[in-house]
Amino acid sequence: MTVERIRVAVTGAGGRMGREVVKMVLEDEALQLVAAVDPSSGPVDAGIFAGHSNTGVIVSATLDEALSGAKADVLVDFTVPQAAYGNTRTAIEYGVRPVIGTTGFTPEQIEELDGLCKEKGIGGLIAPNFSIGAILMMKFAAEASKYLPHVEIIEYHGDQKLDAPSGTSIKTAELISQVREELRQGNPKEEETIEGARGGYYNGFRIHSVRLPGVFAQQEVIFGGYGQTLKIRHDSYDRAGYMPGVNVAVKKVMTYSGLIYGFEHIMD
Repeated sequence: MTVERIRVAVTGAGGRMGREVVKMVLEDEALQLVAAVDPSSGPVDAGIFAGHSNTGVIVSATLDEALSGAKADVLVDFTVPQAAYGNTRTAIEYGVRPVIGTTGFTPEQIEELDGLCKEKGIGGLIAPNFSIGAILMMKFAAEASKYLPHVEIIEYHGDQKLDAPSGTSIKTAELISQVREELRQGNPKEEETIEGARGGYYNGFRIHSVRLPGVFAQQEVIFGGYGQTLKIRHDSYDRAGYMPGVNVAVKKVMTYSGLIYGFEHIMD
C-alpha cells in the first residue's frame, strides 16, 4: 500500500532558512516538494538550493504562480514580515495549510487568519520559533515567573534582523504574562537619561534587543529575587536546528482546523 506524501511548497526558498526547508523536504520520504518561490533566483530547478539536482520543481517568481498548478497541501514560509501576512492569506485562499516561521504578525491579523482557516476547514501554524530547546526555554520561564515575578528578557540576533523585539521574546513575554500578574518593576522614580535605555515595556517588565554582526540567535530570561538570580538561556548555532520542529509542524498541520499561534501547542 502506497502512503500519499504531503505536498509542500516553500516561499523564500533561496534564503538561508528556505534552503534548509527545501533540503529537509527533499530528504523526507513522507514529504514531496511541489513548489518553490524565490523572486530573485529565476526559473531554476529548486534542487540547487539543497545540493540536489533534477527535482522537477522549477522556482516560481510569485506565490500565485507557484500555487496555481502545484496542488500543494502545506506552505512553509520563512520570508520577511512585510510579505508573510500576504503569503499566508494567499495560501489559505488556495486551500493550502500555512506553516509560518516569519514573525511580525499582529494579534488582529492572527485572529483574522484563524477565521479564514476555519472557513476553509484547514489547519495553520504561526510559530515565532521552531527550536525544541527554545520552546522548553519559554515553558521553563513561564513556570519560574510564578515564583520569581521580577523578570527581564534579553534577546540577541544578527544586525540584519528586521523586527525588534524578536517574535520569540514576545511569545516568551506572553507566556509569562499568562501566569504572572502585571507588576511594574524598578524604582517608581527612575528616569531614562538616554531614551530606550531600559528596553521595551511589556506588562510591567522589560525586553531588550541586541543586534550585532556575528550573532545568530540567543535569548536570556533573567529573574531576580532577594539574594538570588535565575537565568534561563537558549542559544541557536545553526539553522538546521529548527528543521525537526518544521518537519513536525508540516505533518501536524494536516490534522486540525484553524490557525495555531505557537509551536508549543502542537508538541507532544
